[in-house]
Amino acid sequence: MRHMCAMTSRADRIATALNDRFAPVLLRVADDSASHAGHAGAAEGGQTHYSVLMVAAAFAGQTRVARSRAVHEALAAEFGTGLHALALTLRTPDEQARV
Repeated sequence: MRHMCAMTSRADRIATALNDRFAPVLLRVADDSASHAGHAGAAEGGQTHYSVLMVAAAFAGQTRVARSRAVHEALAAEFGTGLHALALTLRTPDEQARV
């Protein structure tokens, strides 16, 4: 059996971890690494900077800070292996409906 890291991109692993933890109704994960080349935390080959749009009922009643902390906690393994930055947009389905 091959190690999961060898089989999937970081974006795929991020999506899997977030789907497993939050069961979102909408999830978009974009690799923004190319636009950060030469900046702090950027690595050769990218996969360091991502933006995430996630809409999940799990965020109901949580502050923006609590939502962000929960996502960072869910992705701790990725931060430990080279993920440098996340731009997060985290909403409940009601909040998304008003956008």
